[in-house]
Amino acid sequence: MIRIRHTDENPHEVNEINVTPFIDVMLVLLVIFMVTAPLTTVDIPVDLPSSSEAPTPRPEEPVFLTIQADHSLALGEKSITSETLSSEMSAVTKGNKDQRVFLRADKAVDYGTLMSVMDKLRAAGYLKVALVNLQGQEQGSEASTSTGITP
Repeated sequence: MIRIRHTDENPHEVNEINVTPFIDVMLVLLVIFMVTAPLTTVDIPVDLPSSSEAPTPRPEEPVFLTIQADHSLALGEKSITSETLSSEMSAVTKGNKDQRVFLRADKAVDYGTLMSVMDKLRAAGYLKVALVNLQGQEQGSEASTSTGITP
């Protein structure tokens, strides 16, 4: 006599977790991290000048201070000296030390000079300083200015 077995007669439960897909994913992630880890390091040594002040948040109505290629300063359209920077800033901002100052510098100005002017501003009490640059263009093309905040 032929007996037909149905699959419902002896239900068999599998109580194991298949870990093979998890191991595959972990191995792929390991390979990705092993390949990208050396790429995230910076190997270019730079001797950065120091600044003793902490960064500040973005202002609403800034004043423009410009460092020209010959290291001369201009506050708005008026030429000033580094010795009169504090008094001229007080006159322009009416003594409001919380006003944001937009600092523009020529490409020829070295980093040390830029940081020196920023330190003079901060010593005068102007802690809100933002750097102005050209964004979204190739070098040498005409563009409108936009601002970037100093970190």
